[in-house]
Amino acid sequence: MTSRILSIAGTDPTGGAGVQADLKSIAAAGGFGMAVVTALVAQNTKGVRSVHTPPMSFLREQLDAVFDDVTVDAVKIGMLGDVETVAEVTRALESHRVAHVTLDPVMVASSGDRLLNEDAEAAVRELVRHVDVITPNLGELAVLCDAAVATTLDEGIEQARGLASDTGTTVIVKGGHLTGPEADNAVVTPDGTVHHVPTRRIDTTNTHGTGCSLSAALATRIAGGDTVEQALEWATRWLHEAIRHGAELEVGQGNGPVDHFHRARRLEAAANTTPWAPRTDVPAPTPHLAPAGPHTQAMWDATGEVWNEIMDLSFIRELAEGTLRHADFAFYLDQDAQYLNRYSRALALLSATAPEQEGQTFWAESAREVLEGEAQLHRDWLGGNDITVTTPSPVTLGYTNFLVASCAVEPYVVGAAAVLPCFWLYAEIGMELARSNSPGHPYHAWLSTYGGEDFNAGARLAIEHTERALAAASPAQREQAMTAYLHACIYEREFFAQADRAW
Repeated sequence: MTSRILSIAGTDPTGGAGVQADLKSIAAAGGFGMAVVTALVAQNTKGVRSVHTPPMSFLREQLDAVFDDVTVDAVKIGMLGDVETVAEVTRALESHRVAHVTLDPVMVASSGDRLLNEDAEAAVRELVRHVDVITPNLGELAVLCDAAVATTLDEGIEQARGLASDTGTTVIVKGGHLTGPEADNAVVTPDGTVHHVPTRRIDTTNTHGTGCSLSAALATRIAGGDTVEQALEWATRWLHEAIRHGAELEVGQGNGPVDHFHRARRLEAAANTTPWAPRTDVPAPTPHLAPAGPHTQAMWDATGEVWNEIMDLSFIRELAEGTLRHADFAFYLDQDAQYLNRYSRALALLSATAPEQEGQTFWAESAREVLEGEAQLHRDWLGGNDITVTTPSPVTLGYTNFLVASCAVEPYVVGAAAVLPCFWLYAEIGMELARSNSPGHPYHAWLSTYGGEDFNAGARLAIEHTERALAAASPAQREQAMTAYLHACIYEREFFAQADRAW
């Protein structure tokens, strides 16, 4: 069942923060959002102009209207503003028990300015004791702990340990206001346990409403059954993507909002079942491995659109940077191990249909190398990281079934064209990624294998054998081979992209 989440916060008429951001975040995290407004805020991406606080009687009517009619699975509290508002919200929560409450204690602006008077700050400190999770920024954490603002995540975690122990409330420590390449978050529980969630900092001004958005998504995921640790993992990753793509919205002239629904649109596009029809008029880069003749040249020339899409994938970008999450790489490598097992069968079938001994030998030797060489690299990495190999994903199964079928029942040239991207396209991607490789790179061994000369030599031979097959084929077979090649290229894209859809 969809979790029903109530946001209690102020407004943002430009949609990037407050209840507007909360409702988007709740929806993006899989919940049904509701909102009770504590304050009407005239603000935009450049700043706050004025705040109007409705009468407390109207706040009470809003709260009672929701609780009298709807079962609320979780509450996210944002801007409260004054002692009276804190008292009214506290009354409502005491009268209507909710399974989970997350508090984003809006006390200190990003600029460092205090947003509450002393009485209101004291009221929020007391409220902290009566909620399940709080998500302060480092300035707010310092106020709650009566300490100087932490300058490192570790300092923030130590402050949070004391606060969590004293209040019995789990504290989320956020590294967004720190400097440096990392913007990590952490869960600190009352017993002192710390769960660290790494994330990279993004160079952007589109960070308006990130605190609101994180806490609302967190509350939604917890209400949906996640642990706090799982919820923060999900929310951090989702928000990272939303921040990365926020500028594309082109909303506002100041610190713009994040794109709350970028992940949803990405997944929607991936689920589209419209038959694949890749554009073949998009220029392809000059390949590192030259075509072996006019037919493989035509194939590479048709690869431009898919090439650009692959190189723009978060998985590929982060793999090059060395910032790819180990869980994502493990998922990818697990699926690649599944793939190689079935891919070797396709190569063996292709060997059986090759019209000449040289081709038979090459494809058969390639099948053996896949099982003995590449697959061993995967087993070593997965075993060394205590990761259990699972079963093929829908993408892996679809790709390998396509390859096996192409090599088993289609003309030899079609099978050769279908397996070619796993040689050629993979080698080209490997050589591009090799530009970022170094002995200290976290995925050095993998990049060295697929950007190395041994793999490239096999790819060159695959190009040559495919060129010969195309030269001997009929025009109709060449057209069928081109379609198979392009479909395999798209499957390669989907194969790389699937790790970013597995959360």
